[in-house]
Amino acid sequence: MGQTLELTATDGRSLSAYLAQPAGAARGALVVVQEIFGVNSHIRSVADRWAAEGYIALAPALFDRQEKGVELGYTEADMQRGFGLMQAAGLEAPLLDIDAARAELQRRVGTGKVGILGFCWGGLLSWLSACKLSGFSAAVPYYGGGIPSHAHLVPRCPVLAHFGERDHWIPSDSVSAFAAARPEVTVHVYAADHGFNCDQRGSFDAAAAQLARERSLAFLKQQLG
Repeated sequence: MGQTLELTATDGRSLSAYLAQPAGAARGALVVVQEIFGVNSHIRSVADRWAAEGYIALAPALFDRQEKGVELGYTEADMQRGFGLMQAAGLEAPLLDIDAARAELQRRVGTGKVGILGFCWGGLLSWLSACKLSGFSAAVPYYGGGIPSHAHLVPRCPVLAHFGERDHWIPSDSVSAFAAARPEVTVHVYAADHGFNCDQRGSFDAAAAQLARERSLAFLKQQLG
């Protein structure tokens, strides 16, 4: 069971974050970046599972600047509300909040390494963080909508990216173009839809989620320890 703590970004704005800690000594740390549905039960469970693998996991509430305590489900109404919050949040302020989460984790692991892992909107933010922020040693974006549009950016750390070939939000040809433009990024494509990692969504694909997790775990062990 994790706990909620408060962070302060460099612009002085505060936000909450869900912290999950391993039972023993941490092998490293991970910022877990939400979808457009907030730090809901799924994102908390993701943080918990990575903590069980030995990583301190911290999931910042990136909608706190717009509205505190946002936790959405996966109905059409939830999706529309999440889209509205995402548009209001933009892409710059969330990076300040992600960097605040990274700084908190760095304080906790000392000389240990910090990575970032995110889904959907959080996948895009993970890519942007890998390219624009300092201090991350690895990034793992899952089906990050908009990543191909930011293929001109150069990552500052190793990146492992997961996409679904049936994802109508991210056309497969754009994923291929991204992989060609950024050969230093390891790109895996699964016979799955958008959101295939979330076991609370109809698009959940257990086989794809498990394979992506195994690959992510191996990658993070290599990059973070």
